[in-house]
Amino acid sequence: MHRRRWQLMARNDQLLTVPEVLAELGGVSRRTFYRWRELGHAPKCVKLPNGEIRVWRSDLAVWLDSLREAA
Repeated sequence: MHRRRWQLMARNDQLLTVPEVLAELGGVSRRTFYRWRELGHAPKCVKLPNGEIRVWRSDLAVWLDSLREAA
């Protein structure tokens, strides 16, 4: 990725909580999300020192884009 584009994304990026990610996904259950993580099918996550999970909004967008079906 071009360095300038990455810098702009990083400046506007946001760490989302699991409930925020679930809402973005249209109400996917917490259990389903954690199952996807176990199977390696979830977006990249950040595990904080307190054990909580966060997802960068940009990683969620990349993950969703990877799920698009070919036309």
